Amino acid sequence: MHIALAVLIFLLSLIFIIWQPKGLSIGWTATVGAILSLLTGIVSVQDVWSITKIVWDATVAFVGIIFISLILDKIGFFEWAALHIIKKANGNGHKLFIYMLLLGALIAAFFANDGAALILTPIIYANIRYLKLGGRHIFPFIIAGGFIADTTSLPLIISNLVNIITADFFGIGFIEYAFKMIVPNIFSLLATLIVLYLFFKKDIVQKYNSSLLKNPDDAIKDWFIFKIAWLVGGFLLIGFVVSEIYHMSVSIIIIIGAFVLGIATYRKKILNMKTLVFKETPWQIIVFSIGMYVIIYGLRNVGLTLELARFIENLHSLGNLYGIIGTGFISAGLSAFMNNLPSVMIVNLAIYDTGFKENTQHVLAYANIIGCDIGSKITPIGSLSTLLWLHVLKQKGIEIDWRYYMKMGAIISIPILIFTLIGFYLWNSILSAIL
Repeated sequence: MHIALAVLIFLLSLIFIIWQPKGLSIGWTATVGAILSLLTGIVSVQDVWSITKIVWDATVAFVGIIFISLILDKIGFFEWAALHIIKKANGNGHKLFIYMLLLGALIAAFFANDGAALILTPIIYANIRYLKLGGRHIFPFIIAGGFIADTTSLPLIISNLVNIITADFFGIGFIEYAFKMIVPNIFSLLATLIVLYLFFKKDIVQKYNSSLLKNPDDAIKDWFIFKIAWLVGGFLLIGFVVSEIYHMSVSIIIIIGAFVLGIATYRKKILNMKTLVFKETPWQIIVFSIGMYVIIYGLRNVGLTLELARFIENLHSLGNLYGIIGTGFISAGLSAFMNNLPSVMIVNLAIYDTGFKENTQHVLAYANIIGCDIGSKITPIGSLSTLLWLHVLKQKGIEIDWRYYMKMGAIISIPILIFTLIGFYLWNSILSAIL
Protein backbone atom coordinates (compact mmCIF):
# COMPACT_ATOMS: atom_id res chain seq x y z
CA MET A 1 0.00 0.00 0.00
CA HIS A 2 2.78 2.44 0.95
CA ILE A 3 4.66 1.66 -2.27
CA ALA A 4 1.64 2.55 -4.41
CA LEU A 5 1.03 5.76 -2.44
CA ALA A 6 4.67 6.85 -2.63
CA VAL A 7 4.75 6.30 -6.40
CA LEU A 8 1.38 8.05 -6.89
CA ILE A 9 2.44 11.12 -4.86
CA PHE A 10 5.72 11.30 -6.76
CA LEU A 11 4.09 11.02 -10.20
CA LEU A 12 1.35 13.56 -9.43
CA SER A 13 3.91 15.99 -8.03
CA LEU A 14 6.10 15.56 -11.11
CA ILE A 15 3.17 16.14 -13.48
CA PHE A 16 2.16 19.38 -11.75
CA ILE A 17 5.77 20.60 -11.51
CA ILE A 18 6.24 20.19 -15.26
CA TRP A 19 2.74 21.31 -16.24
CA GLN A 20 2.42 24.25 -13.82
CA PRO A 21 -1.29 24.88 -14.54
CA LYS A 22 -2.28 28.55 -14.28
CA GLY A 23 1.24 29.42 -13.15
CA LEU A 24 1.13 27.11 -10.13
CA SER A 25 4.42 27.52 -8.26
CA ILE A 26 6.73 24.51 -8.18
CA GLY A 27 7.25 25.30 -4.50
CA TRP A 28 3.54 24.84 -3.72
CA THR A 29 3.41 21.57 -5.66
CA ALA A 30 6.42 20.13 -3.84
CA THR A 31 5.02 21.30 -0.48
CA VAL A 32 1.67 19.59 -1.05
CA GLY A 33 3.45 16.39 -2.11
CA ALA A 34 5.66 16.51 0.99
CA ILE A 35 2.65 17.05 3.28
CA LEU A 36 0.84 14.11 1.71
CA SER A 37 3.93 11.96 2.25
CA LEU A 38 3.90 12.98 5.91
CA LEU A 39 0.18 12.44 6.42
CA THR A 40 0.28 8.97 4.84
CA GLY A 41 3.23 7.94 7.02
CA ILE A 42 5.58 7.41 4.08
CA VAL A 43 8.04 9.82 5.69
CA SER A 44 8.42 10.96 9.29
CA VAL A 45 9.01 14.37 10.86
CA GLN A 46 12.55 13.21 11.66
CA ASP A 47 13.07 12.42 7.95
CA VAL A 48 12.01 15.97 7.06
CA TRP A 49 14.51 17.43 9.52
CA SER A 50 17.29 15.20 8.15
CA ILE A 51 16.42 16.26 4.60
CA THR A 52 16.38 19.95 5.51
CA LYS A 53 19.91 19.63 6.89
CA ILE A 54 20.99 18.04 3.60
CA VAL A 55 19.52 20.57 1.16
CA TRP A 56 19.51 23.94 2.95
CA ASP A 57 23.10 24.83 2.03
CA ALA A 58 22.60 23.89 -1.62
CA THR A 59 19.39 25.81 -2.09
CA VAL A 60 20.46 28.95 -0.21
CA ALA A 61 23.72 28.98 -2.22
CA PHE A 62 21.78 28.65 -5.46
CA VAL A 63 19.39 31.48 -4.56
CA GLY A 64 22.40 33.66 -3.66
CA ILE A 65 24.04 32.98 -7.03
CA ILE A 66 20.87 33.87 -8.91
CA PHE A 67 20.49 37.05 -6.82
CA ILE A 68 24.03 38.12 -7.76
CA SER A 69 23.34 37.25 -11.41
CA LEU A 70 20.19 39.38 -11.44
CA ILE A 71 22.07 42.39 -10.07
CA LEU A 72 24.82 41.99 -12.67
CA ASP A 73 22.19 41.68 -15.38
CA LYS A 74 20.46 44.88 -14.20
CA ILE A 75 23.69 46.91 -14.32
CA GLY A 76 24.49 45.62 -17.83
CA PHE A 77 27.41 43.31 -16.97
CA PHE A 78 26.32 40.43 -19.22
CA GLU A 79 25.38 42.70 -22.12
CA TRP A 80 28.81 44.35 -21.80
CA ALA A 81 30.43 40.92 -22.06
CA ALA A 82 28.27 39.88 -25.04
CA LEU A 83 29.01 43.11 -26.94
CA HIS A 84 32.75 42.62 -26.39
CA ILE A 85 32.46 39.09 -27.78
CA ILE A 86 30.48 40.22 -30.84
CA LYS A 87 33.01 42.93 -31.64
CA LYS A 88 35.95 40.58 -30.92
CA ALA A 89 34.73 38.21 -33.65
CA ASN A 90 35.25 41.10 -36.08
CA GLY A 91 32.37 40.32 -38.44
CA ASN A 92 33.12 36.59 -38.77
CA GLY A 93 29.91 34.65 -38.04
CA HIS A 94 31.65 31.34 -37.37
CA LYS A 95 34.04 32.95 -34.90
CA LEU A 96 31.09 34.65 -33.24
CA PHE A 97 29.33 31.30 -32.82
CA ILE A 98 32.35 29.80 -31.07
CA TYR A 99 32.97 32.91 -28.94
CA MET A 100 29.33 33.02 -27.82
CA LEU A 101 29.52 29.39 -26.74
CA LEU A 102 32.71 30.06 -24.79
CA LEU A 103 31.04 33.04 -23.10
CA GLY A 104 28.03 30.86 -22.23
CA ALA A 105 30.33 28.21 -20.74
CA LEU A 106 32.14 30.84 -18.65
CA ILE A 107 28.88 32.30 -17.33
CA ALA A 108 27.51 28.81 -16.58
CA ALA A 109 30.63 28.00 -14.55
CA PHE A 110 30.39 31.03 -12.28
CA PHE A 111 26.71 32.02 -12.40
CA ALA A 112 25.04 28.59 -12.77
CA ASN A 113 23.26 27.11 -15.76
CA ASP A 114 20.11 29.11 -15.09
CA GLY A 115 22.05 32.35 -15.21
CA ALA A 116 23.67 31.40 -18.50
CA ALA A 117 20.45 30.23 -20.18
CA LEU A 118 17.92 32.73 -18.86
CA ILE A 119 20.01 35.89 -18.66
CA LEU A 120 22.33 35.44 -21.64
CA THR A 121 19.66 34.22 -24.10
CA PRO A 122 17.65 37.48 -24.23
CA ILE A 123 20.88 39.49 -24.52
CA ILE A 124 22.14 37.36 -27.40
CA TYR A 125 18.75 37.62 -29.11
CA ALA A 126 18.52 41.41 -28.73
CA ASN A 127 22.03 42.11 -29.99
CA ILE A 128 21.89 39.69 -32.91
CA ARG A 129 18.60 41.31 -33.96
CA TYR A 130 20.50 44.62 -34.08
CA LEU A 131 22.86 42.99 -36.55
CA LYS A 132 19.81 42.64 -38.85
CA LEU A 133 20.20 38.89 -39.24
CA GLY A 134 17.25 36.76 -40.36
CA GLY A 135 15.53 34.20 -38.13
CA ARG A 136 17.44 31.36 -39.81
CA HIS A 137 20.72 32.91 -38.67
CA ILE A 138 19.51 33.82 -35.16
CA PHE A 139 18.27 30.29 -34.38
CA PRO A 140 21.74 28.60 -34.06
CA PHE A 141 22.94 31.18 -31.53
CA ILE A 142 19.81 30.96 -29.39
CA ILE A 143 19.66 27.15 -29.31
CA ALA A 144 23.40 26.71 -28.84
CA GLY A 145 23.33 29.19 -25.95
CA GLY A 146 20.67 27.13 -24.20
CA PHE A 147 22.57 23.86 -24.62
CA ILE A 148 26.00 25.15 -23.58
CA ALA A 149 24.49 26.46 -20.35
CA ASP A 150 23.77 22.93 -19.14
CA THR A 151 26.44 20.82 -20.82
CA THR A 152 29.23 22.97 -19.36
CA SER A 153 27.70 23.44 -15.90
CA LEU A 154 30.04 20.79 -14.46
CA PRO A 155 33.27 22.50 -13.33
CA LEU A 156 32.37 24.04 -9.97
CA ILE A 157 29.97 23.17 -7.19
CA ILE A 158 28.15 26.46 -7.81
CA SER A 159 27.67 25.82 -11.56
CA ASN A 160 24.43 23.88 -11.16
CA LEU A 161 21.94 23.17 -8.36
CA VAL A 162 22.46 19.47 -9.17
CA ASN A 163 26.16 19.87 -8.34
CA ILE A 164 25.49 21.66 -5.05
CA ILE A 165 22.94 19.09 -3.87
CA THR A 166 25.23 16.15 -4.68
CA ALA A 167 28.37 17.72 -3.19
CA ASP A 168 26.47 18.50 0.02
CA PHE A 169 24.96 15.01 0.18
CA PHE A 170 28.34 13.25 -0.09
CA GLY A 171 30.38 15.87 1.80
CA ILE A 172 32.51 16.85 -1.22
CA GLY A 173 34.44 20.11 -0.75
CA PHE A 174 34.83 22.93 -3.28
CA ILE A 175 38.50 22.23 -4.12
CA GLU A 176 38.04 18.46 -4.30
CA TYR A 177 35.03 18.88 -6.57
CA ALA A 178 36.76 21.33 -8.92
CA PHE A 179 39.87 19.13 -9.09
CA LYS A 180 37.77 16.17 -10.23
CA MET A 181 35.35 17.97 -12.57
CA ILE A 182 37.19 20.78 -14.37
CA VAL A 183 38.86 18.31 -16.77
CA PRO A 184 35.59 16.45 -17.58
CA ASN A 185 34.03 19.88 -18.18
CA ILE A 186 36.73 20.58 -20.76
CA PHE A 187 35.80 17.30 -22.47
CA SER A 188 32.16 18.39 -22.40
CA LEU A 189 33.01 21.87 -23.72
CA LEU A 190 35.02 20.47 -26.63
CA ALA A 191 32.31 17.94 -27.48
CA THR A 192 29.61 20.63 -27.25
CA LEU A 193 31.54 23.01 -29.51
CA ILE A 194 32.10 20.31 -32.13
CA VAL A 195 28.58 18.83 -32.06
CA LEU A 196 26.78 22.19 -32.07
CA TYR A 197 29.02 23.60 -34.79
CA LEU A 198 28.45 20.58 -37.05
CA PHE A 199 24.71 20.61 -36.32
CA PHE A 200 24.23 24.31 -37.16
CA LYS A 201 27.10 24.89 -39.59
CA LYS A 202 24.88 25.53 -42.63
CA ASP A 203 22.75 28.11 -40.79
CA ILE A 204 25.53 30.17 -39.21
CA VAL A 205 25.90 33.56 -40.89
CA GLN A 206 29.16 34.07 -42.76
CA LYS A 207 29.64 37.81 -42.21
CA TYR A 208 27.95 40.55 -40.18
CA ASN A 209 28.44 44.26 -39.55
CA SER A 210 29.50 44.75 -35.92
CA SER A 211 29.51 48.56 -36.33
CA LEU A 212 25.71 48.46 -35.99
CA LEU A 213 26.08 47.73 -32.26
CA LYS A 214 26.70 50.24 -29.50
CA ASN A 215 29.97 50.51 -27.64
CA PRO A 216 30.23 47.80 -24.92
CA ASP A 217 31.00 50.41 -22.25
CA ASP A 218 27.65 52.09 -22.97
CA ALA A 219 25.89 48.97 -21.66
CA ILE A 220 27.15 49.55 -18.10
CA LYS A 221 24.58 51.49 -16.07
CA ASP A 222 26.82 52.06 -13.05
CA TRP A 223 30.60 51.77 -13.07
CA PHE A 224 30.90 51.83 -9.29
CA ILE A 225 28.84 48.65 -8.91
CA PHE A 226 30.60 47.15 -11.94
CA LYS A 227 33.94 47.53 -10.12
CA ILE A 228 32.47 46.27 -6.83
CA ALA A 229 31.22 43.19 -8.71
CA TRP A 230 34.78 42.26 -9.70
CA LEU A 231 35.91 42.63 -6.08
CA VAL A 232 32.99 40.46 -4.92
CA GLY A 233 33.94 37.86 -7.53
CA GLY A 234 37.49 37.73 -6.18
CA PHE A 235 36.17 37.46 -2.62
CA LEU A 236 33.95 34.54 -3.61
CA LEU A 237 36.76 32.57 -5.21
CA ILE A 238 39.02 33.05 -2.19
CA GLY A 239 36.09 32.36 0.13
CA PHE A 240 35.30 29.05 -1.55
CA VAL A 241 38.85 27.85 -0.97
CA VAL A 242 38.79 29.02 2.65
CA SER A 243 35.38 27.40 3.19
CA GLU A 244 36.82 23.97 2.39
CA ILE A 245 39.84 24.45 4.64
CA TYR A 246 37.67 25.45 7.60
CA HIS A 247 34.69 23.25 6.65
CA MET A 248 32.32 26.17 6.15
CA SER A 249 29.15 26.04 4.05
CA VAL A 250 29.56 27.60 0.58
CA SER A 251 26.19 29.30 1.03
CA ILE A 252 27.65 31.50 3.79
CA ILE A 253 30.33 32.83 1.41
CA ILE A 254 27.81 33.41 -1.37
CA ILE A 255 25.33 35.18 0.91
CA ILE A 256 28.08 37.53 2.17
CA GLY A 257 28.98 38.35 -1.44
CA ALA A 258 25.32 38.84 -2.37
CA PHE A 259 24.78 41.06 0.68
CA VAL A 260 27.75 43.32 -0.18
CA LEU A 261 26.62 43.64 -3.80
CA GLY A 262 23.04 44.24 -2.68
CA ILE A 263 24.08 47.03 -0.28
CA ALA A 264 26.14 48.71 -3.02
CA THR A 265 23.22 48.48 -5.42
CA TYR A 266 20.76 49.74 -2.81
CA ARG A 267 22.91 52.79 -2.03
CA LYS A 268 23.15 53.72 -5.71
CA LYS A 269 19.40 53.10 -6.17
CA ILE A 270 19.73 52.03 -9.79
CA LEU A 271 17.11 49.32 -9.34
CA ASN A 272 14.22 48.45 -7.07
CA MET A 273 15.71 46.19 -4.40
CA LYS A 274 12.31 45.20 -2.99
CA THR A 275 11.25 43.92 -6.40
CA LEU A 276 14.58 42.17 -6.89
CA VAL A 277 14.57 40.49 -3.46
CA PHE A 278 10.92 39.54 -3.14
CA LYS A 279 9.76 39.02 -6.74
CA GLU A 280 12.72 38.17 -8.97
CA THR A 281 14.91 36.10 -6.63
CA PRO A 282 13.65 32.47 -6.80
CA TRP A 283 12.94 31.82 -3.11
CA GLN A 284 10.51 29.10 -4.14
CA ILE A 285 13.55 26.97 -5.07
CA ILE A 286 14.26 26.49 -1.35
CA VAL A 287 10.75 25.23 -0.67
CA PHE A 288 10.81 23.14 -3.84
CA SER A 289 14.12 21.45 -2.98
CA ILE A 290 13.05 20.47 0.53
CA GLY A 291 9.58 19.36 -0.58
CA MET A 292 10.85 17.34 -3.53
CA TYR A 293 13.52 15.65 -1.45
CA VAL A 294 10.84 14.63 1.08
CA ILE A 295 8.84 13.04 -1.74
CA ILE A 296 11.93 11.23 -3.06
CA TYR A 297 12.84 10.11 0.46
CA GLY A 298 9.43 8.47 0.57
CA LEU A 299 10.42 6.34 -2.43
CA ARG A 300 13.53 5.33 -0.52
CA ASN A 301 11.56 4.47 2.62
CA VAL A 302 9.35 2.04 0.68
CA GLY A 303 12.43 0.34 -0.79
CA LEU A 304 12.36 1.53 -4.41
CA THR A 305 15.80 3.15 -4.44
CA LEU A 306 17.29 -0.10 -3.08
CA GLU A 307 16.43 -1.79 -6.39
CA LEU A 308 18.30 0.93 -8.24
CA ALA A 309 21.20 0.54 -5.80
CA ARG A 310 21.44 -3.18 -6.64
CA PHE A 311 21.46 -2.37 -10.35
CA ILE A 312 24.31 0.14 -9.88
CA GLU A 313 26.20 -2.44 -7.79
CA ASN A 314 25.90 -4.98 -10.61
CA LEU A 315 27.14 -2.45 -13.16
CA HIS A 316 30.12 -1.47 -11.04
CA SER A 317 31.02 -5.12 -10.45
CA LEU A 318 31.83 -5.31 -14.19
CA GLY A 319 34.47 -2.58 -13.78
CA ASN A 320 34.84 1.12 -13.04
CA LEU A 321 34.14 2.13 -16.66
CA TYR A 322 30.81 0.25 -16.64
CA GLY A 323 29.90 1.80 -13.29
CA ILE A 324 30.64 5.35 -14.47
CA ILE A 325 28.98 5.10 -17.89
CA GLY A 326 26.07 3.05 -16.54
CA THR A 327 25.36 5.47 -13.69
CA GLY A 328 25.71 8.44 -16.05
CA PHE A 329 23.20 7.00 -18.49
CA ILE A 330 20.76 6.02 -15.73
CA SER A 331 20.86 9.61 -14.48
CA ALA A 332 20.55 11.02 -17.99
CA GLY A 333 17.57 8.79 -18.79
CA LEU A 334 15.78 9.65 -15.55
CA SER A 335 16.55 13.36 -16.02
CA ALA A 336 15.26 13.37 -19.58
CA PHE A 337 11.92 11.86 -18.67
CA MET A 338 11.22 13.16 -15.17
CA ASN A 339 13.46 16.23 -14.62
CA ASN A 340 17.02 16.31 -13.31
CA LEU A 341 16.33 17.50 -9.75
CA PRO A 342 14.22 14.49 -8.73
CA SER A 343 16.64 12.30 -10.69
CA VAL A 344 19.80 13.47 -8.95
CA MET A 345 18.13 12.94 -5.60
CA ILE A 346 16.98 9.41 -6.45
CA VAL A 347 20.39 8.33 -7.78
CA ASN A 348 22.23 9.98 -4.86
CA LEU A 349 20.18 7.91 -2.43
CA ALA A 350 20.74 4.77 -4.52
CA ILE A 351 24.51 5.34 -4.61
CA TYR A 352 24.53 5.83 -0.84
CA ASP A 353 22.51 2.63 -0.38
CA THR A 354 25.07 0.57 -2.34
CA GLY A 355 27.28 0.61 0.74
CA PHE A 356 30.39 1.18 -1.40
CA LYS A 357 33.45 2.83 0.13
CA GLU A 358 33.43 6.62 0.17
CA ASN A 359 35.85 6.95 -2.74
CA THR A 360 33.71 4.72 -4.97
CA GLN A 361 30.54 6.55 -3.96
CA HIS A 362 32.15 9.86 -4.89
CA VAL A 363 33.17 8.55 -8.33
CA LEU A 364 29.60 7.39 -9.01
CA ALA A 365 28.26 10.68 -7.63
CA TYR A 366 30.32 12.60 -10.22
CA ALA A 367 28.95 10.32 -12.95
CA ASN A 368 25.46 11.06 -11.61
CA ILE A 369 26.13 14.81 -11.91
CA ILE A 370 27.38 14.45 -15.49
CA GLY A 371 24.32 12.42 -16.45
CA CYS A 372 21.89 14.87 -14.83
CA ASP A 373 23.56 18.04 -16.15
CA ILE A 374 23.92 16.85 -19.75
CA GLY A 375 21.06 14.32 -20.01
CA SER A 376 18.55 16.97 -18.93
CA LYS A 377 18.87 18.55 -22.40
CA ILE A 378 17.55 15.47 -24.22
CA THR A 379 13.93 16.52 -23.60
CA PRO A 380 12.23 19.86 -22.86
CA ILE A 381 11.19 18.66 -19.38
CA GLY A 382 14.72 17.62 -18.39
CA SER A 383 15.34 20.68 -16.26
CA LEU A 384 13.40 23.64 -14.93
CA SER A 385 15.88 25.99 -16.59
CA THR A 386 15.08 24.45 -20.00
CA LEU A 387 11.34 24.94 -19.48
CA LEU A 388 11.91 28.57 -18.47
CA TRP A 389 14.34 29.05 -21.36
CA LEU A 390 11.75 27.78 -23.86
CA HIS A 391 9.22 30.13 -22.29
CA VAL A 392 11.61 33.09 -22.78
CA LEU A 393 12.10 32.08 -26.43
CA LYS A 394 8.34 31.86 -26.95
CA GLN A 395 7.98 35.42 -25.65
CA LYS A 396 10.55 36.47 -28.27
CA GLY A 397 8.51 34.81 -31.03
CA ILE A 398 10.71 31.70 -31.29
CA GLU A 399 8.57 28.63 -30.65
CA ILE A 400 10.22 25.21 -30.76
CA ASP A 401 8.10 22.15 -31.43
CA TRP A 402 8.66 19.52 -28.71
CA ARG A 403 9.10 16.71 -31.23
CA TYR A 404 11.77 18.70 -33.04
CA TYR A 405 13.42 19.57 -29.74
CA MET A 406 13.56 15.92 -28.64
CA LYS A 407 15.09 14.89 -31.95
CA MET A 408 17.60 17.74 -31.72
CA GLY A 409 18.19 17.11 -28.02
CA ALA A 410 19.07 13.45 -28.53
CA ILE A 411 21.36 14.12 -31.51
CA ILE A 412 23.24 16.84 -29.64
CA SER A 413 23.26 15.56 -26.04
CA ILE A 414 24.03 11.84 -26.33
CA PRO A 415 27.44 12.19 -28.08
CA ILE A 416 28.41 14.91 -25.58
CA LEU A 417 27.34 12.69 -22.67
CA ILE A 418 29.35 9.69 -23.92
CA PHE A 419 32.48 11.75 -24.60
CA THR A 420 32.28 13.47 -21.19
CA LEU A 421 31.74 10.23 -19.23
CA ILE A 422 34.71 8.63 -20.99
CA GLY A 423 36.73 11.78 -20.28
CA PHE A 424 35.82 11.56 -16.61
CA TYR A 425 36.78 7.85 -16.53
CA LEU A 426 40.20 8.60 -18.07
CA TRP A 427 40.84 11.56 -15.74
CA ASN A 428 39.76 9.55 -12.68
CA SER A 429 42.02 6.69 -13.76
CA ILE A 430 44.99 9.06 -14.09
CA LEU A 431 44.32 10.58 -10.67
CA SER A 432 43.96 7.12 -9.10
CA ALA A 433 47.29 6.04 -10.58
CA ILE A 434 49.07 9.21 -9.39
CA LEU A 435 47.48 9.48 -5.97
